[in-house]
Amino acid sequence: MSGPQHQPKVTEREARQVAEAAREQDWRKPSFAKELFLGRFRLDLIHPHPMPATEQAQRGEEFLAKLRDFCETKIDGALIEREARIPDAVIDGLKELGALGMKIDTKYGGLGLTQVYYNKALALVGSVSPAVGALLSAHQSIGLPQPLKQFGTPEQKETYLPRLARTDISAFLLTEPDVGSDPARLATTAVPDGDEYVIDGVKLWTTNGVVADLMVVMARVPKSEGHKGGITAFIVEAGSDGVTVENRNAFMGLRGLENGVTRFHRVRVPAANRIGPEGAGLKIALTTLNTGRLSLPAMCVGAGKWCLKIAREWTSVREQWGKPVAHHEAVGAKISFIAATTFALEAVVDLSSQMADEDRNDIRIEAALAKLYGSEMAWLIADELVQIRGGRGYETAESLAARGERGVPAEQLLRDLRINRIFEGSTEIMHLLIAREAVDAHLAVAGDIIDPDKSLGDKAKAGAQAGVFYARWLPKLVAGPGRLPGAYGSFHPTGHADLSTHLRYVERTSRKLARSTFYAMSRWQGRMETKQGFLGRIVDIGAELFAMSAACVRAELLRSTGDHGREAYQLADVFCRQSRIRVEELFGRLWTNTDDLDHKVVKGVLSGTYTWLEDGIIDPSGDGPWIADATPGPSARENVHRPIR
Repeated sequence: MSGPQHQPKVTEREARQVAEAAREQDWRKPSFAKELFLGRFRLDLIHPHPMPATEQAQRGEEFLAKLRDFCETKIDGALIEREARIPDAVIDGLKELGALGMKIDTKYGGLGLTQVYYNKALALVGSVSPAVGALLSAHQSIGLPQPLKQFGTPEQKETYLPRLARTDISAFLLTEPDVGSDPARLATTAVPDGDEYVIDGVKLWTTNGVVADLMVVMARVPKSEGHKGGITAFIVEAGSDGVTVENRNAFMGLRGLENGVTRFHRVRVPAANRIGPEGAGLKIALTTLNTGRLSLPAMCVGAGKWCLKIAREWTSVREQWGKPVAHHEAVGAKISFIAATTFALEAVVDLSSQMADEDRNDIRIEAALAKLYGSEMAWLIADELVQIRGGRGYETAESLAARGERGVPAEQLLRDLRINRIFEGSTEIMHLLIAREAVDAHLAVAGDIIDPDKSLGDKAKAGAQAGVFYARWLPKLVAGPGRLPGAYGSFHPTGHADLSTHLRYVERTSRKLARSTFYAMSRWQGRMETKQGFLGRIVDIGAELFAMSAACVRAELLRSTGDHGREAYQLADVFCRQSRIRVEELFGRLWTNTDDLDHKVVKGVLSGTYTWLEDGIIDPSGDGPWIADATPGPSARENVHRPIR
């Protein structure tokens, strides 16, 4: 019998060191987004827009046609929503179609699709059932196929990839009841025992865990003689002795999500099932997410397209005060926002995905920005659709159909999309993650200046070195092509909207963004990383600039191919104008905000100063524990694991 699952006690500094050690330190390839945050607008890195090879595109289009037919004839999204369960027949059909192996190489029995077409497939499936889209995404984007592809041994690939391509569903297990975005406190252990490891612990919110055949499990290996130790990744068979799926979790949205609580009690795993060396688990997880994060904004694109379709159809037939509601300015502005933003979201995802396929750029920031921006903007799009639909937007599709109207699941979409701002890195965590990468150059230069453990002599030396760097760098942020009227003139063809003015704005604003970051670094130095409100706004500005750039480049691509060029230019123009307004508001809030006052109020709330404000309510949640007991041991609960065969 093993003892309780103890959370390691770590300081804030130790937690940051763990996260920093897992971060990719080097930049071996260029990054458009990183350059953007440094005040360098490298349009040459994204324009002309990269394109897939003809053979890749043909293979992708052929699969999309088969998948579309399957989605239209075999997937009943309303049934999945009603029964909160994906039917076995749907999962079996996806296996037969090869959908489990979309990203797995053909030599292992997969389809070998590019990231671009994998994302298009997820957008398609997600438009019918977000729960099915989540199942496929969790299996391939963060599940076992991707870490095996990047870090697995030849033997591991030969053993597991054929199974994962056709028959076996995988899950990724990192989060614990008391550990979310702070992996330094990971409590699940993997104790070496000869040529095996013995895993004990509890994992929470294991997407696909209820139906998984194979799992990637992150566990802490104790440091000992012959063992480096640290957080390590393991391949675990779901049917192993000691593995129990204790609960199938239910959520606000994604009601068909196969998500549960998985307990490990003395689960023996061969050392051959370790992915990478001991201590490399977090680095493997973060590297996997570099491209894995693109699946989520891909489904946000599908949601945007669906919202646009419903908004167009509804507002053209719904009349108020003698004319269709689309012709009322208040509603029309919402439709314009939905259309322009959907265009930009697709531009961001397609551009980032194609860059991932070509592997000539480092896209860790681009993918993170796509996830952050896609999840936030898709939520706003869905909220606007509910508002456009009015009472019918708040009413369920089942209720609408029961009284004879078209069953439009607008409220369901709002519920389904809400999780995107939380999982695979919450918006707040994404802000910090991206900010860390964006200000990396400043932190590297500051070095010993902001290290509290360094001597005054070391700080003085570092200060001199920083002065040399900034003396060379800052003058470059004063002027650039954004001030030249003729710059980017190729984006202003005759008869089309003028996108060159927006690219000039991006160039000027990227320099302003870099200057603002420098001013903040000078002002706060080592306290910079605690200014989360400021850093979040810096990242949001960068996200808008990236989206504007992608939208313009996509519009030019469509014009050059003769495919809706004029309309694309119009959408890009409107999006950029809307985006510029948001950017200016964010800049205004960099230095004029209530961050310090907010901190004082928070201290008052936590100290009980404002408990009088809580009078007059009844708390229906009672007095139960905030976090469930995570003590490992033989479970008395029923194993709800539902393998699909």
